[in-house]
Amino acid sequence: MNQTPEIKRHLEKSKNIVITTHHKPDGDAMGSSLGLWHYLKSLGHQPIVITPTDYGHFLHWMPGNEEVIVYTEQTEKSIQVLEESDTIFCLDYSALSRGNEIGEWIRKHRDGRCIVMMDHHLNPEAFDDFRIWDNHASSTCELVYRFIDGCGDSSHMASQIAECLYVGIMTDTGSFKFSNTTPEVHRIIAHLLERGAQAQMINNKLFDNFSENRTRFMGYCLYAKLKVLPEYHTAYMCITEAELKQFDIQTGDTEGLVNYALSILGVNFGVLIVDRGVLRKMSFRSIGSFPANVFASHFNGGGHHNASGGMSECSLEETEEKFLHLLEEFKPQLLY
Repeated sequence: MNQTPEIKRHLEKSKNIVITTHHKPDGDAMGSSLGLWHYLKSLGHQPIVITPTDYGHFLHWMPGNEEVIVYTEQTEKSIQVLEESDTIFCLDYSALSRGNEIGEWIRKHRDGRCIVMMDHHLNPEAFDDFRIWDNHASSTCELVYRFIDGCGDSSHMASQIAECLYVGIMTDTGSFKFSNTTPEVHRIIAHLLERGAQAQMINNKLFDNFSENRTRFMGYCLYAKLKVLPEYHTAYMCITEAELKQFDIQTGDTEGLVNYALSILGVNFGVLIVDRGVLRKMSFRSIGSFPANVFASHFNGGGHHNASGGMSECSLEETEEKFLHLLEEFKPQLLY
């Protein structure tokens, strides 16, 4: 669904715009939020980006990051900004629960405000007034690009917008190697490069910008924690809370770890289970026909066909046991 004309008309009379995204924002969440932020500023608006939680330091270089308000760190200010808003953009999430406290605030106080959803995840919740939604899109950044283009402004796109949107498209396509890398994605990326996005710089900022602890942690996980199950074409890792503390792991430091499982010959399904204390967070990645999102639904999760997330309130040991039990149930679908 694409309601660009309606959104464009609404923005002509909107005064106080807030841009929100999901908890623990990734490259697509921050890229789409800041890309839209720059675009709305170019139209004369004064939008404000509020994230539910902090996010990886490797995203802090993005233009406009210094203006972002983090709800958990500036709760009072965040609520004040939300209360003064007349339009709220919900980017890269289609269920209010993914916005944590911000999502619940929107649920309770949406009357009198215009809620705009821009997202590419399955089964969107009906909390919005307008939406730009396409589950076949590579990323929410692609949808923001389409929105700007639909407003007739792609030829005036500044380099800051181009850099932000490049980040989200690149990360959500796995550096252009996932199946969601379509011809249209390459055409968009070509235009973003023409508008000033610097591919080498962005790659360095995203992938060559980590702490020594994080690098040693990645090596430790691959050596000591990776388990390969050839009979299920599966590889997985279980990371304890103590191990996170041992390596002083910060927000975003586990990003991309699950993808290493899929680099093993014969592995079609990769899983990362991390004990975060209160919950066990899970990441699922697959190649080809195996539905990672269906598997994730057994752990209160979901997402895309080949990339999904979930969580468990059981102990790490119990969660691993349930995971292994489910592998047997899904075995026929894994053997391809």
